[in-house]
Amino acid sequence: MISGDGTELTTKPKRSFYAARDLYKYRHQYPNFKDLRYQNDLCNLRFYKNKIPFKPDGVYIEEVLNKWKGDYEKLEHNHTYIQWLFPLREQGLNFYAKELTTYEIEEFKKTKEAIRRFLLAYKMMLEFFGIKLIDKTGNVARAANWQERFQHLNESQHNYLRITRILKSLGELGYESFKSPLVKFILHEALVEDTIPNIKQSALEYFVYTIRDRRERRKLLRFAQQHYTPSEHFIWGPPRKQKSEGSKTTKKTASPVSINNSCISKHKKSKEPKHTSAGGSSAGKTAEERKVELAKNGEDNDQNEQEMNCDTVRQNNGEKNSDTDTGPLSKSEEIHNTSDRKEDASHSKRDDENLNNDCGNHPGTIEKDLCDTENLSNNTSADLPDNLDKDMLSGGTATKNKDELKS
Repeated sequence: MISGDGTELTTKPKRSFYAARDLYKYRHQYPNFKDLRYQNDLCNLRFYKNKIPFKPDGVYIEEVLNKWKGDYEKLEHNHTYIQWLFPLREQGLNFYAKELTTYEIEEFKKTKEAIRRFLLAYKMMLEFFGIKLIDKTGNVARAANWQERFQHLNESQHNYLRITRILKSLGELGYESFKSPLVKFILHEALVEDTIPNIKQSALEYFVYTIRDRRERRKLLRFAQQHYTPSEHFIWGPPRKQKSEGSKTTKKTASPVSINNSCISKHKKSKEPKHTSAGGSSAGKTAEERKVELAKNGEDNDQNEQEMNCDTVRQNNGEKNSDTDTGPLSKSEEIHNTSDRKEDASHSKRDDENLNNDCGNHPGTIEKDLCDTENLSNNTSADLPDNLDKDMLSGGTATKNKDELKS
């Protein structure tokens, strides 16, 4: 964006809460994941053992490694092989590819033939990106064709999704230590060398957070913060997810005092219906006057019903004339009812609250990085009884719906 005086303006990037939630689930071994497939399926392992071809193309792993290597057009435009080369415990775009299972992962790690081919597939994809693997610890460097491939990588952003998948799969199949060197290399090329500047957002939002070791993530984020330009636009992570003000868990309830006051005001408003003529009879009234009278009678009935409800509230509250006897409802009963109503809501919000603690926004100091703390937050409903107790002792809040008041 160019301003009026000709200077270039850059907008501060935004970070995705949903990307952070996806990677949080990956780093924590897919919580609530159910392993539904039969253990004897093992299609990913059988593919890497060259027993079955990948679908829907019908190509075996040996053909991919031998004939597709260096064929950058095929690797670029075919979108069904990547889910088979780098399987995950989540469904990809190729619905013929099956998710990994925990049992299959263990069997894969014990199969030397599969591991050997998996590393060859990793090297093939690195070369496609213009990178080469230089040792057994996972260190990488520029390949001979890096200039051409970096230019292509900078322009083809769908490959950033492939890199994210490759990093995840490395961690699943026993090569977690290979991820940090690759991410550090990409950050260096994007932020320092400026050879692939378009990748820096994906690197900071996705690649870094595939790494399960929080200390390694800290190092990478500090490195990125030191070299990020403009420095004031660097952000450590996504903002905390805000709870909606109208949600059931955050709504303020009406106090018994306010209910009583409303009932008293209704008493004051209720008056006897005035008759326009003292000696008038119903026979001498017009049809319209009869309708008005019926409507007034209906209002009186509603007011009587409200008065009865108010009396019930006063009985439940133990209302007496002396000041010492006035007080709220039973605290243990109110706490029990309120905690029951909030229990389900707290379960549904628990993952997001944990994610907020794991991926909070920490401006101001380098030490307070995104996802620096893996400790899950205490359940907000755990402190609910104490808070309610204090509120109720000081004239706190309680809720009663119409049905409860009648009972």
